[in-house]
Amino acid sequence: MVEVVSPESAHRDNTVKPGKYAAAGIPHYWLIEEHELKPVVHVYELDKVTSSYLPVGIFRDQLSRPVPFPITLDLTNLVRMR
Repeated sequence: MVEVVSPESAHRDNTVKPGKYAAAGIPHYWLIEEHELKPVVHVYELDKVTSSYLPVGIFRDQLSRPVPFPITLDLTNLVRMR
């Protein structure tokens, strides 16, 4: 699951939704926020014992993950159109 945080959704995306997704058994949760006009991706994985997400990384310039499938993203190319 990937959520892109906006000012209107920040509370839900950071507190409400992770609990609901974890309870549903969704194994991966990525939260994309903007910091100084650049994307920051917070990556979480579900801990099956506690049914909650554990942080596995914060990515700013490049994201590279082996799961849920091998992926590499150049985050510097993701820009907000104004």
